[in-house]
Amino acid sequence: MPRKRGSLPLTGYRRPNGRVGVRNHVLILPVDDLSNAAAEGVARLIQPTVALPHPYGRLQFGKDLELTFRTLSGHGANPNVYGAVVIGIEPKWTERVASAIAKTGKPVEAFSIERHGDLNVINAASRVAYRMAQDASEAKREPIEVAELVLSIKCGESDPTLGLAGNKAQGRVVDRLVDMGASVIFGETSELTGGEHLIAERCATPALRRKFLKLYSDYIAMIEAQGVDLLGSQPTEGNIRGGLSTIEEKALGNIQKTGTRPVNAVLDYAEEVAPGQGLVFMNSSSAGAEQVTLCAAGGSVLHFFTTGQGNIVGHPLIPVIKISPNPITCQTMGEHIDVKLPDLLVGEIGLEQAAERILEVFVRTVNGRLTAAELLRHNEFVLTKLYPSA
Repeated sequence: MPRKRGSLPLTGYRRPNGRVGVRNHVLILPVDDLSNAAAEGVARLIQPTVALPHPYGRLQFGKDLELTFRTLSGHGANPNVYGAVVIGIEPKWTERVASAIAKTGKPVEAFSIERHGDLNVINAASRVAYRMAQDASEAKREPIEVAELVLSIKCGESDPTLGLAGNKAQGRVVDRLVDMGASVIFGETSELTGGEHLIAERCATPALRRKFLKLYSDYIAMIEAQGVDLLGSQPTEGNIRGGLSTIEEKALGNIQKTGTRPVNAVLDYAEEVAPGQGLVFMNSSSAGAEQVTLCAAGGSVLHFFTTGQGNIVGHPLIPVIKISPNPITCQTMGEHIDVKLPDLLVGEIGLEQAAERILEVFVRTVNGRLTAAELLRHNEFVLTKLYPSA
């Protein structure tokens, strides 16, 4: 029986600013690479908390530094986070990140290591994390609407099975969710090459069309300025092994998963996405972990990831639903795949049935079912860096 195109039986966590999450993490957030040890020390002591170690944050400048701040603050502000403990080497940048998160109304405390040292910071931060995690454990799920959610999509380790089946089914799901009021983020800027005009034509206004084409053109110009042949990076070796020979082939399959609805917003890296915006383009790398990280920073609470050859990426804060129509991948890497669609590839089921299967897993995941990536501890968190540090 096809599902009605209305509400879905969903529950989630409502935050003080009204945003809705589907997980309930306490985040231990290092501002810079020097603070990773302290943040991980707190996370090892206090369960269940999540640390996000990363290699940057020192001597960055300009747009690159702003992007790092926006990405870190965006993860603290993500609706899947109950509260955050922010740790940095010095107080000014630490307070900057913590203050941005505090605007959401959720509990946040900041600690700097200078003039205190790791041991004292781990002691004090652990006591705060202890109380925060205990409070978070009493948070209650409540009924929510699809229209309150920000979601995101990507494909990876693509092959012809995605263009023939998987991305088509995901596109049906995107249309359904957008029609129910959800915001859905897509990106992978370089992987639109050869089909960028198709996205431009779907931009809701001329101003959005111009903004999209500028972001796209600037990204491609940056790549071309390096004077290198991207073959092996775009398409990847996995794409080529799977049967994709050009970036244009990859792009046409990629675009299918965005569905058919208008593009209502065009954003740069990690900019905030509000509920109810519909289909949203976010400028982003096509690398799996980088793109999922940027989407999470923008407010996505759940990510759909179609894969042909078997991409296994996850994220520490947002569940990543893996979807594959490739029968070899479903057989040899089945523990990584949440929605198996080889029967769609051979025509035993139709696109609507496949979309229903994806939506069923979506509902169960929103309501608390762990994804394969969560179970297998795929906690990839990768900051996008625009240029070298000083």
